[in-house]
This record gives sequence, C-alpha cells and structure tokens, in this order.
Amino acid sequence: MTDNWNLLGHEWAVDMLRQHAARGDVRHAYLFCGPPGLGRRTLALRLAQALNCEKPIAAGVPCQTCRDCKQIENMQHPDLNVIEPAIIDPDDRKELIPALNGEIRIQQIRDLQKTFHLKPYQSKYRVALFLRFEKANDNSANALLKTLEEAPAHAILLLTADNPEQLLPTIVSRCEILRLRPLPIEAIEADLIERGLDTERARLLAHISGGRPGYARRMLEDETLLEKREERLNDLQTLLPAPRVEKFSYADKLSKDKETMRQAILIWLSYWRDVMLRVAGAETPLINIDRNMEIEFLAGRLDLSTARRVVGDLESALEQMDKNVNSKLLVEVLLLDWPKV
Repeated sequence: MTDNWNLLGHEWAVDMLRQHAARGDVRHAYLFCGPPGLGRRTLALRLAQALNCEKPIAAGVPCQTCRDCKQIENMQHPDLNVIEPAIIDPDDRKELIPALNGEIRIQQIRDLQKTFHLKPYQSKYRVALFLRFEKANDNSANALLKTLEEAPAHAILLLTADNPEQLLPTIVSRCEILRLRPLPIEAIEADLIERGLDTERARLLAHISGGRPGYARRMLEDETLLEKREERLNDLQTLLPAPRVEKFSYADKLSKDKETMRQAILIWLSYWRDVMLRVAGAETPLINIDRNMEIEFLAGRLDLSTARRVVGDLESALEQMDKNVNSKLLVEVLLLDWPKV
C-alpha cells in the first residue's frame, strides 16, 4: 500500500493530496471530515509527512522512515503543532489537559499564533493539526479565522471534524474539504484477517466498525471496547421492559460521565439503526450481526415510524450533548420514550 501512503482505503483523497504535494500546489488549509475512526487524523499526518519528508520515495510519497516522518507519525515534530479538545487542569488552572469531553479554547489558538508565522525550525512547512475541531467554542473558531486569512506560505492548517456543517461557514469556505466515507465491510474484514484474526472474529469486528478501519483496529488492540459494547447492549435489553424507577436510576448513573454517556448513546444508535433497517425490509448489512436474533425479534414488534423516532431521538441527543443540556434529563427522556416490548 506504499502507493496509497500505507493507508487502507481513501485512494481518491490520497491521490489528490499526493498531487498537491508533488506539484507544490498545496492549499493553506484542509478539512478532513467523517465519523471518528475513519482515518481522518492518519490521513492528515500522512499529508504532513509528504510535505516534510527528507527522503521521499517519489514526488508526494513520504518514506515514513526518516527522522521527519517518524517525528510526525508520533506527533512530536518541532514544526508540528497538535491542538485538540482540552479541559482546565483542576490542580493548575493555568494548564490544559487533553480530554474527549473538552473543547478547543481561545488560549490554544493564541498560543499557536505566537509562533505560526515564524519560519519552520527543521522542515519545509509548519503544520498545525486541529483534532475534532467541531469542539472549538465560538471564540476559538473566530480567532482561527485570522490565522486562516493571513497564513504565511510556509504554514499549513489541517482540521478534522465529524461534519463541516458543525463549523463556521467562514472557516469551511477557506478550506479544501475532504469528505471521507466508510470503507466496504469486506475491505475491513480482509485487513483484519491479514493482521492474524480468524475469519469469524474479523467479520464481526468489520461489521461493528461500520467501515471505519481505525475503529476496527482499536477493537483488535483493546478488548475492553467490545466488553463495554456488550455491557451497553445488555443494558438496552434490560431497560426496554424496565419500570420508570429503574430507568431513572440508570439515567442518574450514566449521566455522571459525559464521555461514557456519549459512547453508550452511540452504541444504542447503531443497534436501533439495525432495527429500523429490518423493520423497513432493507437489505443493508447489519452492524450488530452478533445480535441478529434480538434485532429481528424487536423489528417484528415495531412499526417503521416508531423505529425512526427512536433513531431520531438518539441522533438528537448526541447533538444536544454539545449544548450543555441537563445530561440526566436527556437520558431520562430517551429511556422513557423507548417502546416497551
């Protein structure tokens, strides 16, 4: 896969970026969009390598073995700034700690602006990589506009986000947008088998990943991800017929940690989408293939409008979580609105 920057899939994106790097026709900003685990960060880092590789294999093709390539891969390069959501350190309020439930703050943008206009220390380009930029607050997003408008020729900004519609239109309009799509399940399965996984297990992880190679590999490396998924799906089965008091108790516990709550909702969403597809009679492959009998049973007892409503409620809940709503109330409403079967 050297010709594809050692990436699985996204050939069209690699080909376009390789041409940009080879011709020296690089944009000042790129926006990599798609669901987490799809390879947004990896693709962005490969572009940074292609721009700064000491010994490229060919024009626009990084070697991935030189000092610059290795430092970029590890996100430890002196000309690479990585900005990601963070929370304030409770022990030192002047410091920030990277956190999935954090936000990109204006101080992080200002810190970048202090050095971004300077010439690169070691390589050809300075690169700023913003991870999950949908987590930037309004002040941060507006502050970045100035950098986007006045970026020097030796500076490149790389942003990742779930969806460009989550960002300020003025930021999106100044970026080259790459909308990454999930890969075929068969491609993920073949990759996992090549990595030593047995066929049945590879098929399961490929389906659960939803075509996201990064997520599939994380599940391969970290078995607790599957254990947590199993726990949440078991919870779902228990909660469907549960009385209100049990649902209130569960909502109280789950809402205490926002990231745990988000992951639970994502798992439930994948399950209810499978149910909706089965109610609709769609031939789309299930994500939760190990729960096929449960899904068929549930689908046989619901109409399409009910299944759609549950899916819509879960999608809406994920959006509301980013708006500082009452987490406990949000989960309570979700669980109480689930159909009793």
